[in-house]
Amino acid sequence: MSETEENIFIFVPNIIGYARIILAVIAFYFMPTNHIIASTCYIVSALLDAFDGHAARYFNQGTKFGAMLDQLTDRCGTMGLVAVLAHLYPKYMFPLLLSMCIDIACHWIYLHSSILQGKQSHKFIDMSENPIMNIYYTNRQVLFIMCAGNEAFFAALYLLYFTEGPIIIGLSLFRVILYLSAPIMIGKTFISLLHCVVASKNLAIIDINERKALAKKSE
Repeated sequence: MSETEENIFIFVPNIIGYARIILAVIAFYFMPTNHIIASTCYIVSALLDAFDGHAARYFNQGTKFGAMLDQLTDRCGTMGLVAVLAHLYPKYMFPLLLSMCIDIACHWIYLHSSILQGKQSHKFIDMSENPIMNIYYTNRQVLFIMCAGNEAFFAALYLLYFTEGPIIIGLSLFRVILYLSAPIMIGKTFISLLHCVVASKNLAIIDINERKALAKKSE
């Protein structure tokens, strides 16, 4: 790398991304034994997700590497927490493992299909044409609420294993958060499944057109 080239690995948003990874690893280590350290590190790591995006825009340092780093940190962070929850709540292991698989698989196939679509000129299914999904894609507040609510559900479920938390007007704060965030978690899971269905159809479109192109060449 020459001296005049930018080193994207030390861009501010990417440094924040590295800090998120370190915090997540610390959280994973303490999750089975110390819920205070684990939850603090996990929540701070999740909150920093908002700051790296702002930093990327402020410093004009948005990169494909940073976007991928952000996505992987989000998915691995949630996956690690849900894996621990499956251990803490063996009775609910099946739905928790199912949730983890849906999250990883749906995000992966959607991201992969989006990359392939960028290399094609064919007409694909665009979910942003749907008014509800358009809000999800274009409104940052809605996106934040969906992502934060999803994380809040699993975080509250984790904390409830150790403690009911602060009691406000006779109600457990963590339990209230769990119940309020449950519909958001379910909604986000539905959206992930919708992403998977649409991505699969778009991949089928790519396959069909590639097969047509090969058939024409072989004629």
